[in-house]
Amino acid sequence: MNAPRIAAPVTGAAGRFFTGVGLLLRGLGLYVRSPGLMLLGVIPALISGALFVTAFATLAYFVDDLAALVTPFADDWSTTSRSLVRVVAGLAFLGLGGLLAVVSFTAVTLVIGDPFYEKISERVEERLGGTPNAVDVPFWPSLRRSIADSLRLVGLSILFGIPLFAAGFIPVVGQTVVPVIGAAVGGWLLAVELVGAPFYRRGMRLPDRRSILKADRPTTLGFGVAVFVCFLIPLGAVIVMPAAVAGATLLARRSLGQPITEGRPVPPPVGTGHAAG
Repeated sequence: MNAPRIAAPVTGAAGRFFTGVGLLLRGLGLYVRSPGLMLLGVIPALISGALFVTAFATLAYFVDDLAALVTPFADDWSTTSRSLVRVVAGLAFLGLGGLLAVVSFTAVTLVIGDPFYEKISERVEERLGGTPNAVDVPFWPSLRRSIADSLRLVGLSILFGIPLFAAGFIPVVGQTVVPVIGAAVGGWLLAVELVGAPFYRRGMRLPDRRSILKADRPTTLGFGVAVFVCFLIPLGAVIVMPAAVAGATLLARRSLGQPITEGRPVPPPVGTGHAAG
């Protein structure tokens, strides 16, 4: 399958980044305009949110013990030095936990709420002129693919999270540069995860959406990082999740060269057709 590649807009990377942030804001606008439908998306987010808040609270409760466990070399240090290195270790644990929690929360919530979020995404596409080359994907095969893709993305977050966790021990850099890199990595993974529904609707799989989103990486990162930051706010993930699904639909359409303004006709599909994988 050859995924179409859309040339990135000729604007600065910073401008495209904020264009991505704007897609989430537009998703919030769609959320406000369709509260009845969008509120359905809060239900699976509430279920996942309760699970992940409990898990993160447990991590925070035991973080001192974990920090001591991974820093036995500091047992004989002075009280100040030992406390400092273990605070850094604790922050590294919390940072890794936050990255994994945000990506895993999205994956689990999308699986739990697949029918709800699919409907939200479809409604957004209908407002923007429909879905060209739409394919009929039965529920169970779609759910199996969604679970498989989600597991791969969670695996990637672990793969990236381990070196970021190790880098978190570096003084200053671990508390400044590493969180920024973590937000960028988490934002990219979130964006790739959230655009799943509109790409599945076109018969396109995970490798296709990664390839297409890379054509305009700053916009994708802008959207993903904005979602990531919102998800770090208490209850932010629960409230923003439906809007993030709507914004991801806009991101997918923009990446595929399709209109994201209501009332504009959908142009002919770019490239060759795609069969459901």
